[in-house]
Amino acid sequence: MSALPPAVRVVNLVRRYGGRTVLNDLNLRIERGEFVVLLGESGCGKTTLLRALAGLDRVQGGRIEAPRRPAMVFQEHRLLPWDSLWRNVALGLQAADARARAEAALAEVGLGGRLDDWPRNLSGGQAQRVALARALVQKPELLLLDEPFAALDALTRIRMHALVIQLVARHRPAVLLVTHDVDEAIALADRILVMREGAIAAGYFVSDARDPLALRQSLLAELGVTTFA
Repeated sequence: MSALPPAVRVVNLVRRYGGRTVLNDLNLRIERGEFVVLLGESGCGKTTLLRALAGLDRVQGGRIEAPRRPAMVFQEHRLLPWDSLWRNVALGLQAADARARAEAALAEVGLGGRLDDWPRNLSGGQAQRVALARALVQKPELLLLDEPFAALDALTRIRMHALVIQLVARHRPAVLLVTHDVDEAIALADRILVMREGAIAAGYFVSDARDPLALRQSLLAELGVTTFA
């Protein structure tokens, strides 16, 4: 464990919707530069946790220690259709060199020649590349990814995985990715957490797994999926 304070520390977090407890005394620690993937069944609280870390959702109990302005990428790219690509990337960027920084960010995701193009002209994968550029141009200490590749076809997802690995290695934010895809988790994560009934139920360091297939089967078992040889 690093001698530096973690990028994220969550202690006994509680979130309720009416009479339903969605986050139940949840504890979480993410180290600086660590890539953590969160798995769990629908409704277990994954996105609620992400929104709480982003400051988009209030909680009823516990404590969150996290960067004040994390960057977040959603399943939908949420680009503004009336703005050019570089203006979408520079959205909220208060800097005299905003266009130059947006151009550099678009170049990083392979769209450097399309600064003045429009979101309507992009494929789904290209739109998510712009969303990633918009997140990383802020130089965040924490990057939150809420199933950003779920709507993409299989080949585009593989290309996006390679791009994310490259960008995270370059920028070194702490990352928390929510996904339902076990194979995606193994491909991207330093550490995989399984969430169940509003809390972290299990954790696995990918580097400790000698057999990726055995890790995959363990994760599926945690998620209640039975596999047959």
